[in-house]
Amino acid sequence: MQIISDERINEFKVFLEKHDFFYVIGHKDPDGDAIFSCLGMKELLAAQNLECQLLSAGPFKRPEIRSKAKFFSNQMTFLSEPERKKAALIILDCSEFSRLGEIDGDLSELDTFIIDHHKTASVTGSCIIDPTAPATACLVQQIYEKTIGTMTKQVAEYLFFALSTDTGYFRFLNTDSAEVFRQAARLVEAGANPRTIYDEMTGGKPYATRKLLGIMLDRVERRYGNKLAITYETMEDTKQWGQEGRDSDALYSMLLSVDGIEAVLFVRQDTELTCTCGFRSRDKIDVSAIAAKFGGGGHKNAAGLSIDGKIPDVLEKICAEFKKIL
Repeated sequence: MQIISDERINEFKVFLEKHDFFYVIGHKDPDGDAIFSCLGMKELLAAQNLECQLLSAGPFKRPEIRSKAKFFSNQMTFLSEPERKKAALIILDCSEFSRLGEIDGDLSELDTFIIDHHKTASVTGSCIIDPTAPATACLVQQIYEKTIGTMTKQVAEYLFFALSTDTGYFRFLNTDSAEVFRQAARLVEAGANPRTIYDEMTGGKPYATRKLLGIMLDRVERRYGNKLAITYETMEDTKQWGQEGRDSDALYSMLLSVDGIEAVLFVRQDTELTCTCGFRSRDKIDVSAIAAKFGGGGHKNAAGLSIDGKIPDVLEKICAEFKKIL
């Protein structure tokens, strides 16, 4: 993982100095990194006596983030025209406005700073983008330490949780991750408790998610020499079993542990006309490249997208791309 240069940190400091109020937002259908990086950024702003509002289009279906929904809103605080001119937008764990979801208010034309770690991020202007970082929280931590200094226990807990969720509790890291562990050590020194955070991440799953997981596993098909595993979730499944959330991480983990499987494709029918797709892979397969062909993005080994269509057609379109590389 690279270290953010002092020049980039200073750009962010100047950005903060230019504004009095900040909207802080992550991507829709948020995960732990998006939510807890936003919470960490809120603490950073508060340490400088700067006001902000946390925004999210939700939904907060993941059990590990559900308790944090109360800190976020999908309705922007109203600002007068003079106040709006001094306001700004900070986008975390996302680089595309289309992935922010539906927010009641106008995010356009606000001075914007983007902090993201996704490989497919393509941004010009004010930003700190680093695909070598395993989580946006790693970037927020560096900014906090170089802007504020020593972290509070609360900030350390937020950022350790964010880092842990995006790295599969460090399972997805490789030999180039020494700096990540050094940062994690500083979070522990500041008060983050690895054991309790792991329990918060992995516990509290609703019974319905176990049933839904069973359905997903029962539907799994393998293709292309058993290298690709595919499964799907219908709107009926969501209505019956998915209202309280789902456990996609467990699904991906279980399928990637099967001998010979190199990638996993999951498709969920969200509406009659749209689907959400999730991708995971082992080291060799770059699923972000496949997702990008359909307007999505992510990392080499974890990506996603939203697409028009119904499950059978969407599966065949995306499988055709996997066929080219498997």
